[in-house]
Amino acid sequence: MTKAWDKEVDILVVGSGAGGMLCALVGAEARADVLIVEKDRLWGGTSATSGGGIWIPGSDVARQAGFEDNLDDAFAYLRALSADNVPSGNIRAYVDNAGPMLNWLMAHTPVQYMAFPYPDYHAENPGGSTKGFRTHLPLPLDGKPLGGDIRTQRFPSPAASLFGYLNWHFDETYALLYRSKGWLTMLAKNMAKYWFDWPFRFTSRKDRRLTLGNALTGGLRLALNQRNVPLWLETPLTELVRDGDRVTGAIVTRNGKPFRIHARKGVVLAAGGFDKNQAMRDANAPLYPNALYSGGVTSNTGDTIRAGAAIGAGALNLQSAWAAPVFHVPGEDRGRLSTIERALPGCIMVNGKGERYLNEAASYHIVGQQMARRQKEHGDASPSWMIFDHRYRQLYAMGPLYPLIPDWAQPGAVKQILKRGRCIEELAKDIGMDPTALSATVTSFNTGAAKGEDPAFHRGEAAYDKMYGDPRNAPNPCLRPIDQGPFYAMPIYPGDIGTNGGLLTNARAQVVDDNGTAIAGLFAVGNNAASAMGESYPGAGVTLGPALTFGYIAARTMTGSNA
Repeated sequence: MTKAWDKEVDILVVGSGAGGMLCALVGAEARADVLIVEKDRLWGGTSATSGGGIWIPGSDVARQAGFEDNLDDAFAYLRALSADNVPSGNIRAYVDNAGPMLNWLMAHTPVQYMAFPYPDYHAENPGGSTKGFRTHLPLPLDGKPLGGDIRTQRFPSPAASLFGYLNWHFDETYALLYRSKGWLTMLAKNMAKYWFDWPFRFTSRKDRRLTLGNALTGGLRLALNQRNVPLWLETPLTELVRDGDRVTGAIVTRNGKPFRIHARKGVVLAAGGFDKNQAMRDANAPLYPNALYSGGVTSNTGDTIRAGAAIGAGALNLQSAWAAPVFHVPGEDRGRLSTIERALPGCIMVNGKGERYLNEAASYHIVGQQMARRQKEHGDASPSWMIFDHRYRQLYAMGPLYPLIPDWAQPGAVKQILKRGRCIEELAKDIGMDPTALSATVTSFNTGAAKGEDPAFHRGEAAYDKMYGDPRNAPNPCLRPIDQGPFYAMPIYPGDIGTNGGLLTNARAQVVDDNGTAIAGLFAVGNNAASAMGESYPGAGVTLGPALTFGYIAARTMTGSNA
C-alpha cells in the first residue's frame, strides 16, 4: 500500500536557480499549483552569483538593436562545437525556443534584457557571430519590493561585485576598468545609494540595487511572489518516488523530518551540478579534481543527480565542467573566475617552469581546459602565475587585487598571495621559479608585444580576444611589453564555474533512461541535466540560456502548452 502524501501539488521544482524558478513561474501562469524546494538557507543558486548573461540566438531584442540572426546558422554553430553524443534534437529545441522564452520572461516578470555586442567565443567558426548580439545581459533591478526575501538571496560572486558588496552592471565594469570620464562620480553615487539605504543598511550588507545574476533571480522571485508560489528553504530532496514507469513525487526533509510530496504533473530537478562534491569529482571528472576551486555554490553537491540515477535515469558527460581559470583567496569557499584580466596588455600567464603555454585572452572555458590538461600531463599548471608590471598594477585589477589601492592597504588574504620583485629575476625567486627561464619568457614576449604581435599564441587576433582588451592600447589591445618595475605575480588555478554533465534528457527536458525512454513525470534543467553544449562553451550565457529555455519547455510540456 502506498504511503499517504503530506502535500500534493501539480509541479514540484527542486532548486531555486534561474531555470527552476522560471519553470515554476511558467507553470503557475498556466494555473498549475507549484512548489519550489531549496536545500540551502539561501535562494538563487549559482544563477544569483553569476553574471546573469544568456545566449539567445535570433531574439527580438537583438533584432531591435539592429542584428538580424539566422537560427539555422546558430544551430550549425552549436552542433559543430557540441559533443557527438548530444542529441541534435536537444540543440534544435534550445535554438528554436530560446527567443520565445526570452519574450515570455520579459513580458511576465520585471526582468529586462539588452542584447550585447559580445562576440561568440568561436566567432570565426561557421555560424558564429563576430558582432555578438546573441549574448544578452539583464538590466539593473530595484530589490526593495522583495521585502524580507532579499535577505536570503545569495550574494553575487566576489568576482562580480566591488569590494564584495557593491553590485555593478556590465557597462559600469568597463567605466571603472578604464576609468573613463565620469567614473568617479558614478562610483560615488552608487556607494552613496548603498551606504545610505537606511534603515536596511544597519541590519544587512545586501545591496538592494540588483544587477547581473541577482537582477535575474530577484526579478523571477518577485514574479513568483506576485503569483503566491511558495519557496521552501532548508528543504533538501531525499529521494524520488517512482511508481512503475512514472515519477509521482518526492521525499524531502522538512523541519528535520521526512516529508512526502505528490507531484501530479511532474518533478523538475533544477538543483545544479556536483561542483562541491569531491567524491563525485574523483569518480567522474578527474580532469577537474579540486572542488575548492569551483565557482559553484557550496550546496551544489549532486544530490539530485544521484537521486535520478537511483530510480533508473541515464547520465551523460559527467566528466565535463564549465572550465575556467580562477583566483583563490585564502579563506574563501570558491574560486574567483578570471575573465577580463588575462586579455589586458602588460601581463602573461606562465606555468611553474616560467613558460607561457596558451593564449591568455582566449575564452575562460578554453583557457581553463588548457590549464587542466597541462596540469594532468605535466603537473606544472596548478598553480600557474599571472605575471604583470607596475603599469598594469596601477591601471587594472588582477583578480582580487584592485588598482589605485597601495599594496599595504590590500586585504590581508590578498597580500598573502601577491608576490613582488624589483626585477623579473627577483620575482621568480620569490615564487620558486627558475629566474633564467622566466626572464627569457618575458624577454621573448616583450619583443613581439612591442610590435603588437604574439607569434607564439596569436593573442589579440581573434574577435573575442579584443572584447576584453584595452581599446586605448595600439596596435593590439591585448599586448604591451612587461617592462616597468616593480613586477608582480598572482597564482591562478585550473578551475571551473560548475560541472555540466548530468542526467540525460530529451528535447522536452524529460529525463530519460539509458535506452532513451522518457521517465514520465521527471524533468531536469540547468546543470542538473547534461548540457546541450557537450564539453564546449560557444558563447557567454550558454549556461543560463539553456537552463531558462529548458525550464520554459518543461513547464509548457507539463501544462500541455507544447502539445
